[in-house]
Amino acid sequence: MRKRWIALIIVVSVLLVAVAGAYWVGRSLFHMPTAKGVDSVIGEIGGERVLGVFAHPDDEQTVNGLFWRAKDRDGAYTAMITATAGEAGHQVPVVARQEDLGLVRTAEALKNSFNLGVDEHEVWSYPDGGVPEVDEQELVDRLVEAMKRIEPDVVVGFWPASGATGHLDHMEMGRVTELAIAQLEEEAEAGSYAGPDHLVYTISPTTALSLFGGEQGQLVVANQPDPEYAMSAETGKKHEGWAIHASQANYLQAAYYLPAWLVYALWDQEFYHVRDLQADPLG
Repeated sequence: MRKRWIALIIVVSVLLVAVAGAYWVGRSLFHMPTAKGVDSVIGEIGGERVLGVFAHPDDEQTVNGLFWRAKDRDGAYTAMITATAGEAGHQVPVVARQEDLGLVRTAEALKNSFNLGVDEHEVWSYPDGGVPEVDEQELVDRLVEAMKRIEPDVVVGFWPASGATGHLDHMEMGRVTELAIAQLEEEAEAGSYAGPDHLVYTISPTTALSLFGGEQGQLVVANQPDPEYAMSAETGKKHEGWAIHASQANYLQAAYYLPAWLVYALWDQEFYHVRDLQADPLG
């Protein structure tokens, strides 16, 4: 009996070591070595008014940690703009008539941002999948108008050359965001709002994207900058967010062949590249 117990203990120990090893190897796929860990990116750069600019409902799922901590820990005023209603999206699972999907996903986005403590959220009605075909100056002018009203000192968005996922709508909204900030800088008069102090880009983990992201993942890896900051992804809020985005609840598994629980067991940080617009203006 004693020998059996010893053998069992050895087997269990080996299994535990193997599981721990597999976990740390898995976590390394979602690690970005250039990024310094901080409690809050917004707190680190002293942001007080934060605006996120996105393309689709559920894009805010990339920044749960940043927005939740900006409100909960830093007391910042937070706002979001989503350019499309996501009406052309693929439902995973199907929860509504396709012709109603834009209404459903708009409601999902508004409910999820509320769950993150966001103070205001506009969902525009530009065509899902067709943002690059929209008159660019129209998008820029509309975003300039929104920024003048909200007066963010931090804007969060997509890197134009990669869009976090390689989606063309993401890339165009990243470009529009930069153009709007440059226009604000050029138009500013003495004492008026001259645009944000910082532009913060959400960055995807390169190793995992190389392995699981296909051709679009390779595009992102080749065209995004290294992040300076890493912070908690608030994975509980991410799980809540996918439950709220019911029409996209299985998106991660459909896109990357990994269930959400496993993804967030390994990917528990968000990564950001920050541009100081006072030292390096866009205009």
